[in-house]
Amino acid sequence: MYIKISAIAVTFLQIASFSQAATTAKSSSSSAATTLSNTQDYWKSFNSLVDPNNITIASILQTTSNDPTVECTYYQPPSNFAYDESEWPTLWETATSNGMAETSEFKALYNSIDWSKAPNISVRTLNSDGSIDMTGYDEGTDPDCWWSATTCTKPKHDNVNEDIYTCLEPDTWGLTYDDGPNCSHNAFYDYLEAQNIKASMFYIGSNVVNWPYGAQRGQKAGHHLADHTWSHQLMTTLNNTEVLAELYYTQKAIKMVTGVTPKHWRPAFGDVDDRVRWIATQLNLTTILWNLDTDDWAAGTSETLDDVKKTYEDYIEMGSNGTFKNSGQITLTHEIDNTTMSLAIEFLPKIRAAYKNVIDIATCSNITYPYQETTVKFPTFSEAVSNVSSTTNTTTAVPVASSSSVAANSSSVAAVAANQNSATTTSAGIQIHPNSLVLFVFVIAAYLF
Repeated sequence: MYIKISAIAVTFLQIASFSQAATTAKSSSSSAATTLSNTQDYWKSFNSLVDPNNITIASILQTTSNDPTVECTYYQPPSNFAYDESEWPTLWETATSNGMAETSEFKALYNSIDWSKAPNISVRTLNSDGSIDMTGYDEGTDPDCWWSATTCTKPKHDNVNEDIYTCLEPDTWGLTYDDGPNCSHNAFYDYLEAQNIKASMFYIGSNVVNWPYGAQRGQKAGHHLADHTWSHQLMTTLNNTEVLAELYYTQKAIKMVTGVTPKHWRPAFGDVDDRVRWIATQLNLTTILWNLDTDDWAAGTSETLDDVKKTYEDYIEMGSNGTFKNSGQITLTHEIDNTTMSLAIEFLPKIRAAYKNVIDIATCSNITYPYQETTVKFPTFSEAVSNVSSTTNTTTAVPVASSSSVAANSSSVAAVAANQNSATTTSAGIQIHPNSLVLFVFVIAAYLF
């Protein structure tokens, strides 16, 4: 069994880190198509105002400070992302919440899918401790390619996209960070930018609409953005409608905020089987998993910090002892909190010293168009390692606004890590206080009369 009993613990950690306030902002958003003749054209109805190749991050305290308390204070969403809570699922609840399974746009999508072709796989159930009930499942034959049971990555059913779980390029560390955008990630993203490091960022839909500048910064910096579901639940325990909604509304959130629609996703806890894969395939999404897991999210809780650091050191040693001389790997790490981001800053210099290539998954897989939009192009692996930038995606060349740069030397890395280790994240979320509403009414009245 590969799903850990600690699934509930990390879910609580997600909620504590990212969703401490409600969303009450009201404004207009995109209108959805009422009919959908081709399922995989769903993204064309997302009327985003964001040009993914020309993003401007407002220079406000939340985007320039490295103090997590300041970073995680409520701010007005950018003018190119008008947020209306009535058009979105409730933050951190299953994406069918707030009536989202009954909207015309979602019904058009759902009805465009030929569900008779879906694999006949039952919805999984949970034990009382939060782990998945695997009673009676034949792990020997693994008929459903259930990763949680067997780490299967090659689908057993037809018309299902095969997983990406490793970088084939030799001596390569596939760099991935789950659970962003974290509101307190400025120092971490400063460091990645200063070092010209690109990663695959698996964004949670609730976080994207809650912290839109954070997601826009990821796109502006040229990271590979991917879908990590709306509410970070065990996907095989959700029914078909819920699985589709978790993916769809995260796709919509990323598109509306950043201007791109991902072609890749990662299931929370890696929990995926062929039923879930098939639904993701309908949205032209391919699953990205991993073959090394740092357990960084558990540092200081179910794992000691020293144990997690030892795991990092072991994986770094594999880059030096020839373990990956013929092919690379993908490592699971997180943007979930200041501990995981500090660990990243601490160990990235050692990782880069041990591995020839440290790179995002789109690039290590030679996927030059990782989004539905063809206006954003990534370099091939050979171009990237030769420092030849793709001319189409200007996001790789535009610097990100920041109040302070992180120097490349190790003392600066230690300073940033120390600053993050001593900080506590308190998310304010997207919200409008009553006094703000009163002020808004007076402003409108003054304008009209």
